[in-house]
Amino acid sequence: MAAALLANTLYSVGFVLEKRALTSLPEVTIRQPVKLLGLVLRSPLWIGGSLSLAAGFGAQLAVYRTLPIAAAQGIFVSGLVLLVLLSARLLGEETTGRERYALGAILAALLMVVLSLKEGSEHVSRDAPYQLILLVCVPSLAAGVWLYGSAERRTRHRHRMPTTGVEYGVAVGLLYGVSSLAIKGVSSYLTSSGLGGAVVELLASPYPYLLMFTGAFGLVMSQAALQRCRASLIVPVCTTVTCLYTAVLGTLSFGESLPHDPLRLTLRLAGTVLAVGVLLSMPKHDPAPQPPIGAKELTPP
Repeated sequence: MAAALLANTLYSVGFVLEKRALTSLPEVTIRQPVKLLGLVLRSPLWIGGSLSLAAGFGAQLAVYRTLPIAAAQGIFVSGLVLLVLLSARLLGEETTGRERYALGAILAALLMVVLSLKEGSEHVSRDAPYQLILLVCVPSLAAGVWLYGSAERRTRHRHRMPTTGVEYGVAVGLLYGVSSLAIKGVSSYLTSSGLGGAVVELLASPYPYLLMFTGAFGLVMSQAALQRCRASLIVPVCTTVTCLYTAVLGTLSFGESLPHDPLRLTLRLAGTVLAVGVLLSMPKHDPAPQPPIGAKELTPP
């Protein structure tokens, strides 16, 4: 629990710092990844955000060694609350009434997941068949890249309403969902005896290569999306998709069972359903900018 909450804090701080750094940089695009990396690597604020995200990655490794995947994802969703609060305070991003209701649902989901936990009663799996992991991850990566490219093409259309970033968030969330499964796989090798043997076994698995792919593409895609959209919306959508993806497919892939007690099972599933409700309640577009007071409205003759 402590490691999961620490990971939430580090991830939220990291995203907000990166967003604040990106607002002062020239426009970045996934079609120019080298230019994008050159810009962000010259920003001390962005580097600070990246270091915070890297520390969150370390805390996440500890979580996956001690909690079942589904339970861990329910706790990770709680980071959305801190993220929205920091976005409002440090980025000046205002939240709507619908978004505030979503925060209440997230808190309720977190409470349900926490109440469904019972120390020592659940099996924490350590590994999964490589073929099954690749069967799950490769189509997900292709879908995420395709969806992001589709969202990019639509946003270039003239007269389109400003996007909130839901499509970007879903696309990046799929990549980070694969990354989360890879982190779970890497964590299984931390228990191996002997550092040399553990490294050799890890390099023979698909996990480090999945992490490299999702790390490279996720970095470029997320930075371009963060610069265009509100962090208080795109990050919650991304986090929700990642958590649901990891909780459902990760639990099945790694063979972890749900609680057998009916009450605890109901709490766990209800928390997941609430998380889905958060994603579905997110508006797809920001309100159109209002004309200045006193401006004359142009009407056709």
